[in-house]
Amino acid sequence: MTNQTDRPNILTILSDQHSKHFLGCYGNDIVRTPRLDQLASEGMRFSDVYTGSPVCCPSRMTFMTGRTPSRNRVWNNNQILNSAIPTWAHTLGIAGYETSLLGRMHFEGHDQYHGFENRPIGEMFAVSPGTFRGEKYPSGQDRKVMELSGHGTTTYQWMDDRITEATCEYLHAHKESDRPFAAVVGYVLPHCPFVAPKDLFEYYYDRVDIPDVEDDQPAMARWYRKSRRIDEPLPEERTRIARAAYFALCEYTDRLVGQLLDCLEETGLAENTLVIYASDHGEMAGEHGCWTKNTYYEGSAGVPMIARLPGSVPAGTTTDAVCNLMDLGPTFADIAGAEDLPDWNGRSLWPILTSGNRDGWVNETFSEVVDNSMDPKVPSRMIRSDQWKLWVDQEIPGKEPNVALFDLEADPGEIHNLADDPAHANTRDRLLGRVMEGWDPDAIRKECVDLEEDYRMIVKWGQAVRPEIPEQLKPPPASIEDDVQIL
Repeated sequence: MTNQTDRPNILTILSDQHSKHFLGCYGNDIVRTPRLDQLASEGMRFSDVYTGSPVCCPSRMTFMTGRTPSRNRVWNNNQILNSAIPTWAHTLGIAGYETSLLGRMHFEGHDQYHGFENRPIGEMFAVSPGTFRGEKYPSGQDRKVMELSGHGTTTYQWMDDRITEATCEYLHAHKESDRPFAAVVGYVLPHCPFVAPKDLFEYYYDRVDIPDVEDDQPAMARWYRKSRRIDEPLPEERTRIARAAYFALCEYTDRLVGQLLDCLEETGLAENTLVIYASDHGEMAGEHGCWTKNTYYEGSAGVPMIARLPGSVPAGTTTDAVCNLMDLGPTFADIAGAEDLPDWNGRSLWPILTSGNRDGWVNETFSEVVDNSMDPKVPSRMIRSDQWKLWVDQEIPGKEPNVALFDLEADPGEIHNLADDPAHANTRDRLLGRVMEGWDPDAIRKECVDLEEDYRMIVKWGQAVRPEIPEQLKPPPASIEDDVQIL
């Protein structure tokens, strides 16, 4: 077996719902993220990374398989990844790596491993569909999430604290190992509910900025806001409270990451461990009048990503290569000398990480989702190509999709939709042709309806049988949230 010193360990820290707009190293001068800023100063920051899907489960499945949601047949949170689909954890395991998942991954169904060898600590959501009773405070995509925000301690904070402790124990146990590891630390923060520790909330309350909301928006943004009951803007005070809590949760996440970085130093593993920080998708936090995710605005579909490996990744560097969370699996396989998965959509970032070399790199990527909160369900897809971003959504079955086009170089705030501008007709038509290649929204909608029927049966079974899944991290006593104050 190859000695650990011959190949680096891989530690991926994957948070949930952290927009790249809310880190200091990405230009935010309000949110304090000193440990992530430090990580960026010691490695490479990616400015143009996208999620394979702007919602939790399908995004994470693209990260694991290196395939698009359409290839995975997972377009929303009520769909289950087929266990016959290999993941990068499978191929790294074959190559001799110990693969471990610590905490959050949002695997639906009874397969809570999908190639991971170990789960030293599980997650509260590792349950059979239909058996999770939900949280005391709302965490979905509805107006009440913002209306029920404030300060205090939530079960999400409790869970991420336990995951951090377990990861440090894991690292200490591996400091003398001659077997390289590839581990994912899955945090649920800074995902809503928008409830944060009181001291952090109070720090941000008077400091938050309130986003302006443009009047003219693409159809997808309009129906998204209407379906979530946020088409009537939130009062400024409500926005201030929710944003203060979100900013605070971003800082809290940064503190947890700092504990992991300290532990790597303490164990002597830092010099030979590739550290990746990323999030599964972003959080709109009131930008464009939107909250949570499920859109293709930068705040939702764009994600932060930082990589550090001393001696291999040049410190203090930035790349604007357009890439995707789907590219991480091929990157890990490249580093490990592992076999590529069959026909994955992702591409190895290793040449970019080590030298900034983008020879042959096509500056283009995709994202897609099916919004199952709408009736009928709405398939949508995005392409980012060089400076351009185009998205389509088929709001009405059988009709031509709505189209939005933005020039991110001239309009980084995505205010001016150029889809109907004759001066950009050639760009629109070219990108529309690309985004529609191999993508049939009518067929996808029908398949999602069929999958929903299957899922309902699994949910009924879970409700009737209430099976135990060993990987579930049992929730703490309800008293953990006694200090929560909704404002």
